Amino acid sequence: MFQVAARRLATLGAPVAVAVGAYSYSQRDTPLAPTAFSKSDVALAPIAGSWRLPLVSPTVASCDAVDPEKFGKPEKEETRELSSKEAAALRMRKHNGGMKIFSGNGNMALASEIATSLGLNLGKATVGRFADGEVNVCIHENVRGKDVYVIQPTCPPVNENLMELLLMVSTLRRASARRITVVLPYYGYARQDRKMQARVPISAADVARLLEAMGIDRVVAVDLHCGQIQGFFGPRVPVDNLDGGIVGINYFGDKDLHNPVIVSPDAGGVYRAKKFKEGLASKFDLGSEIGLAMIIKQRARAGTVDSMDLVGDVSDADCIIVDDMIDTAGTLCKAADVLKAKGARRVFAFASHALLSGPGNDRIANSCMEECVVLNTIPTTPQRVQNEKLTELSVAGLLAQAVFNIHAKKSISALFK
Repeated sequence: MFQVAARRLATLGAPVAVAVGAYSYSQRDTPLAPTAFSKSDVALAPIAGSWRLPLVSPTVASCDAVDPEKFGKPEKEETRELSSKEAAALRMRKHNGGMKIFSGNGNMALASEIATSLGLNLGKATVGRFADGEVNVCIHENVRGKDVYVIQPTCPPVNENLMELLLMVSTLRRASARRITVVLPYYGYARQDRKMQARVPISAADVARLLEAMGIDRVVAVDLHCGQIQGFFGPRVPVDNLDGGIVGINYFGDKDLHNPVIVSPDAGGVYRAKKFKEGLASKFDLGSEIGLAMIIKQRARAGTVDSMDLVGDVSDADCIIVDDMIDTAGTLCKAADVLKAKGARRVFAFASHALLSGPGNDRIANSCMEECVVLNTIPTTPQRVQNEKLTELSVAGLLAQAVFNIHAKKSISALFK
């Protein structure tokens, strides 16, 4: 009886040892060391990598007593405790099958940080220049059927970075990538989002058309200059506009702020300042302690402010000016002067994109502000590093989590709760 059962198990490809009474016999009928068994012992047990048949007493005629809970189950190894960071990386690697991340020359440091957070390496690609200055793109990895993410801000030099992005998307599409998601930490040409006068382009919409024509499937951006840019893409290209203010909220929440007031530097940024105020109040349980103010500015021309008026009370308050970008810093520094003149105790600033064109960096260094906090959506420079009033926070964690959620088909809105 036991030999028949052994032959059946042997057909499954595993060595078998049969134990009857006090002696055990292997598949090759080699005698094993005698062992003592209780007549009630009926179980499978591993023998040096093989399995032993149920140990049945000669007086037992059936195998109905085999415990199904123990049948064929090896002992479980003890699992070590993982830190929260290791556990998060493990979960990400579990869903990372088929994901590739590539980057142009726009912000390689941020792209590397995002890839590291996801437990991946940046894809191998050449993004250079030919002798005549034309962009040279070559992808050195197989992307057929892959879920590809291209991280490339269209920051200065805007046209160079934009052309790199377009050609990278075209190359990946021709290489049969299954899905191409463009991650734009900074969206160039965003300020030209409507016709303010006759015979001018709507450049933000034209850039969206170019990206769509190349064959992108999705866009992930950080703090678009205005929300309607999402509508410049067609319904087949969803746009996720991430709120960079989440990173700033965590930073300012740890500061000892006295009578804090969130200030919008213009009428168009009131909604952004209001969201920042609500996030700070809810996360750090400040309730009605946080105020809201707005500055109304009149521009003489682009980049030049003629006059400013304050709406709200900032006397004896720590003010935080919240904006989406800082270009030449003229508006920001003048707004800080207005707040100080109205009795503000301290003035801080937060912006997602630090362009700091021309004299922008020097203006911040010589301003009356205590600190200016920006995100690393645009590559830093040695001049910015030397500016003691400038603090740079990383947005890589937010972007990495967004990429992970998209790839794993999870909610993006959950990141803002």
